[in-house]
Amino acid sequence: MSLSQQMRIGEALKSAAHQDPKKVAIVHQDEQVTYQELLQRSYHLAGWLQENGIGRDDKVGYLFKNGMRFVEIYFGVSLTGGVNVPINFRLAPNEMTYIINHADIKILIVDQEYVDVIQSIRSDLPQVERFIVAGSEQDVTVNAMLHYESIYDAPAHYQEDERLSDEDAHMIIYTSGTTGRPKGAVLTHKNIMMNALIRLSQLKRDTNSRVLVVAPLFHLAALSSLIYNCLQAGTAFIHRDFQPVSILETIQNEKINSMMLVPSMWNFLFQVPNLSDYDLRSMIRCTTGGAICPLELKKRILDVFPNAEIFESFGQTEMSPSTTSLLPEDALRKIASVGKPVMTLRVRVVDDTMNDVPIGDVGEIIYQGPTMLKEYYKQPEATQEAMRGGWFHSGDLVRMDEEGFVYIVDRKKDMIISGGENIYPAEIEEVLYTHPDILEAAVIGVPDPEWGESVKACVVLKPGRLLTQEQVIDYIRNSLASYKKPRYVEFLEALPRNAAGKVLKTILRELQKKTTCQRRDMRNQ
Repeated sequence: MSLSQQMRIGEALKSAAHQDPKKVAIVHQDEQVTYQELLQRSYHLAGWLQENGIGRDDKVGYLFKNGMRFVEIYFGVSLTGGVNVPINFRLAPNEMTYIINHADIKILIVDQEYVDVIQSIRSDLPQVERFIVAGSEQDVTVNAMLHYESIYDAPAHYQEDERLSDEDAHMIIYTSGTTGRPKGAVLTHKNIMMNALIRLSQLKRDTNSRVLVVAPLFHLAALSSLIYNCLQAGTAFIHRDFQPVSILETIQNEKINSMMLVPSMWNFLFQVPNLSDYDLRSMIRCTTGGAICPLELKKRILDVFPNAEIFESFGQTEMSPSTTSLLPEDALRKIASVGKPVMTLRVRVVDDTMNDVPIGDVGEIIYQGPTMLKEYYKQPEATQEAMRGGWFHSGDLVRMDEEGFVYIVDRKKDMIISGGENIYPAEIEEVLYTHPDILEAAVIGVPDPEWGESVKACVVLKPGRLLTQEQVIDYIRNSLASYKKPRYVEFLEALPRNAAGKVLKTILRELQKKTTCQRRDMRNQ
């Protein structure tokens, strides 16, 4: 009885396999599986993992790009009651070493592409008991790893763990680590299932859903799409990498009707020269999230996909991840907003002493609800700080209007204080994105001996375009108060981003520090 009352991730896959067993669940390149086939593969892997010591709260790490193996490992681990630890394949070897050791991973499964990386740090991973590679037989022999497909060659018996609760840890997602070491956000089965149900209630159940998954699956926003794909028994088409032309071809050829991209991905998609040649009329749901989406980019999405509605989702990993949503009916009326808080979530906008700020004033948004993380793994002080007063403190500065719509102002740590005035980089970036020659931009604060901080704009131009620093500054001056205009403009070939598409302003600040130091050294010579 208690098992039937639990919101465990494995139940989503079981439900889809029961409702529509022969429906194609996942398509990746030339490979596809039905829901029944995916469930059977996941059961088999779960049984093997149990026979090799994986049970409730044991950690299984995996290092893969998007693909079929990622999906079946995710569900297989979920069925055992073990804890999924997907690893960002873009990390440096020392960063991977930290995560694998910190997470107490017992079994590590890697794609053939990353065997050499793992071999280079293998001696530094004493807690890993089994190494498995989804690759060739040569990889197995040379590197003394178990061949992934051999797991399916022998019988394996899966036994459901009756102790498993939906409050148990389901996965550990390590934050991008924009400052210091990354923190491992521990999310429960209930956290992830509630987020999926919330999203499903907004999108409405659609068994004809054909969703294209492009963002990295180790990022929670993309991974969550696997759950609500199961809940509506839709079909997910998974791309291994972000390739704009391939995305357009898949939408056209497979009649994709739903897709989520972070703003930077949407932006690069629209740089394809012959964009208008593709038939994109099948698209009815365009979702953006993961970072603030500039107003001009939202308008462009609606222009390129004439039959689509736009959904904007805002949140963060620690909230599983959605916290607010802007629905299509408000997309044009409240186009600068990220919407209202999702159902089941309590939201406040507060000052530094946790007093609610007046409507329209800027404050930090904090949350309570069933999607809030359980803890930061093995970091009780960080957990206590983030959850002080019983609320999760997001670090996001927002304002809320009289109708309850939320407007993102900026990250608290990114706010610039110049001459006593608070300057929010996102406001300046919004204006820069309206310039016809600017592809993308990021604004940071740089030290200023007179004003404390000054504004610096880091700008990437569209191919073949030219601008001067003075032209960029004048463009801002015409739209915003004079004290908000950049004092410095630097033109870059690309902005540094993490795998989730978020701009790494810490790297921009570090580059600024190095440049400043070099200039000082030159003066002293």
